[in-house]
Amino acid sequence: MDKQYSYADFLKAMGQTGKESSAEKLLNEIYLDMFLNIIHREQSSFRLLQLIDDALDQKDKNAFIEYTNALQQLQSIK
Repeated sequence: MDKQYSYADFLKAMGQTGKESSAEKLLNEIYLDMFLNIIHREQSSFRLLQLIDDALDQKDKNAFIEYTNALQQLQSIK
């Protein structure tokens, strides 16, 4: 999901005469990739919060630390 897009690729797609759809396709692909990354991050955060709650309920300190570290790492990517 983590594709790297360059401004040069975008300009190249925009500069092609008669192929404006190429630039639109590139933008749509970028937006779709961004959207999927956001959805994945939100779902992962939600799941980690559930696991943290379960670890607290079970008084499992190791699991709690593991899941909170994973959540912190996920949130630092933003």
